[in-house]
Amino acid sequence: MYRTGDGRGIIPVSVLATIDPVLRDSALFGLLTDTPGVVAARHDIYEDHLRRVVLDATGVIEDVLVPLEHACLSCAVREDAVPTIARLARDGRWSHVLLALPISAEPLPAARSLAAVAAPGGALDHTRIATSFTVVDADTLQHDLLGDDTLLERGIGLTSGDERSVGEALAAQIEQADLVVAHGSPAGLAGVSLPPTASGLLDRLRGAGTRRVNGLHALTAAGLAAATHSPARAEHRAHPLGAVVVTGPGGVPDDRSWTLELRSPLPFHPERLLEHIESLGAGGLRARGVFHVADRPGLACLWDGAGGQLAVGDLGPWSEVCAGTPPHTRIVVVGVADSGPDDERRRLREAFHAALCTPEEAAAGVEWLWREDHLAPWLGARTA
Repeated sequence: MYRTGDGRGIIPVSVLATIDPVLRDSALFGLLTDTPGVVAARHDIYEDHLRRVVLDATGVIEDVLVPLEHACLSCAVREDAVPTIARLARDGRWSHVLLALPISAEPLPAARSLAAVAAPGGALDHTRIATSFTVVDADTLQHDLLGDDTLLERGIGLTSGDERSVGEALAAQIEQADLVVAHGSPAGLAGVSLPPTASGLLDRLRGAGTRRVNGLHALTAAGLAAATHSPARAEHRAHPLGAVVVTGPGGVPDDRSWTLELRSPLPFHPERLLEHIESLGAGGLRARGVFHVADRPGLACLWDGAGGQLAVGDLGPWSEVCAGTPPHTRIVVVGVADSGPDDERRRLREAFHAALCTPEEAAAGVEWLWREDHLAPWLGARTA
């Protein structure tokens, strides 16, 4: 049994998220056969039920269908995952539990829920959250991340109404995970070969303080168990203010990825934002950040785009959502350069600055509240 420094038998729990069912099963097989005592609970979501499969090195131990009683599928997974993990961790046969999430699910909500009940007195107080990790296919990463395919077109949506792009789901997994495992083409005894631009995209997207390994052969149960998941750091990575800025060219020759930080203390002008939003949000880009708008003083707003889709929304009062940070507009964009000049980044800079208020316009303050509300369809009705 894995033991912590204080001598108590504490079972590590690791959480796997991916958009690729083949990579999910390959990673599980490698981990289950890598170290004795590893067990996995794999979840899949269907129209009206959840399927739980429990496996270890000997094969399938359980294969159970659980009816879904409500529409919150992430809640349904958690409601089944917590008692399942608690039972497996107390069984005595296993020293490490893996939770494999449904394809395209984000790792943060599950890790957050598990960490909360792993506290003293919780249902999982005999466990600790070790590592949240994702496995990505580097050979298809650029298309998956920046293309316009949707999850439903690929047949990997969480629900029949899942309208997310593949890029949105993949980016969230990379940005939220403690560990990113990059699967690539075999390269002999050297391991795997990753496309240079895919390698650069991974390093530009993954969160501060996270790890990356290349190849499933580099993924080990011992490596997962040796780490300790930090809920606070995970929440920071997922926060709109947590987008990392990787300056300069990538560290691999022929890497065409780039990062652009668009930042200003000024708010967006509501009408000019609508005029330029397509220029800012369209195309093969991953962009996320936070902004404020002149006619909504004190409100923090979300900017989240990938795969040609852009979501903007009301996050709540700036003083609560972004406490300790003065209101500002900041969008971090990641993309891939064409062979020509820096046309796209120049276009983005021009559209960004054109959508901002001038200092004089921003100074109007609460006077904006008496003007027409152009952003109500996207941010909800404006309140005083």
